[in-house]
Amino acid sequence: MVMLPENVAEIPSPALLVYPDRIRQNLEQMIRLVGDPARLRPHLKTHKMAEVLQLQMALGITKVKCATIAEAELAAVAGVGEVLLAYPLVGPNVERFKTLMRLFPDTRFQATVDCPEALVLLAHSGAEVLLDLDCGMHRTGVAADTHAETLYHALCATLGITPGGLHVYDGHLHTQIDTAFAPVYALRERLVAAGYPVPRLVVSGTPTFPLHAANPFVECSPGTCVLWDAGYAAKCPELAVFQHAALVLTRVISKPGPGRLCLDLGYKAIAAENPHPRVLFPALPDAVAVLHNEEHLVLETPSAAEIPLGTPFLGIPWHICPTVALYAEAVVVQDSRATAHWSLAARARKLTV
Repeated sequence: MVMLPENVAEIPSPALLVYPDRIRQNLEQMIRLVGDPARLRPHLKTHKMAEVLQLQMALGITKVKCATIAEAELAAVAGVGEVLLAYPLVGPNVERFKTLMRLFPDTRFQATVDCPEALVLLAHSGAEVLLDLDCGMHRTGVAADTHAETLYHALCATLGITPGGLHVYDGHLHTQIDTAFAPVYALRERLVAAGYPVPRLVVSGTPTFPLHAANPFVECSPGTCVLWDAGYAAKCPELAVFQHAALVLTRVISKPGPGRLCLDLGYKAIAAENPHPRVLFPALPDAVAVLHNEEHLVLETPSAAEIPLGTPFLGIPWHICPTVALYAEAVVVQDSRATAHWSLAARARKLTV
């Protein structure tokens, strides 16, 4: 169990704490699962920190996936070799993406499309473009059928772009992938047989990562396992090799009634899109959330009477990705002490471009 930093009295709460040693160990586990860091493309949306990118690159991970222009820029500034922006580019973001490519010629940028109109927007951009496929998520992408085949033909014929292959996100899947991905593999085989270049197939969320890792011709793009959280720890016990590397620090700010504690961990400090429990407290295993507002989290616990005002607790977020996005910086904990701060720069929608 992660302990409170020895100098916790110096850390204002609420705060996001990160543990570099645990992050490094999680990255090493990811490499062990996939066998080769060249097959990893961790999603930047989870951590949004340049220092984590540096940890990845030190282990030979030279590719990332991201969802925003700011995340793509942060990766380019950090020196990441390949950056896949797996999010539809429309409006001003098209020109922002083209500007990124001009400003960072040493980084290979990739984009995704799922319709002819998107191809027109990226024509003559010099970008490497992947076709986004829908394997059942029903969010973006097209089904891997004859329409997708025709669209990939059009992609290959579009002037000023380079065919980059296929992208498939399977966030709705946790166990079986064979049925959902059979049409994807069949499409890839048809394209290759017809002489079209399909240089990469980028797949996987965190739950399906170990399943895809066994397939040597895919790149895996999990995100959450870099930091890990309580949600996936509960849903994916087979991934128990990953450690919680980002926690929240909170304190008791009020004792509003018998058996109750109020913490400074409102939904501006912990992701609140899921039902409770939105955060687990290892030191309060019997605590139950009864009220959650912008700045307050009220818990019921039989031990409330023995807990003094101001007592600090560590919490494990149920969903780490949107929790990280609530903080401007993270407190770095090494050797049991808070030692520095890392900026969560890519939580911004715009850095310079």
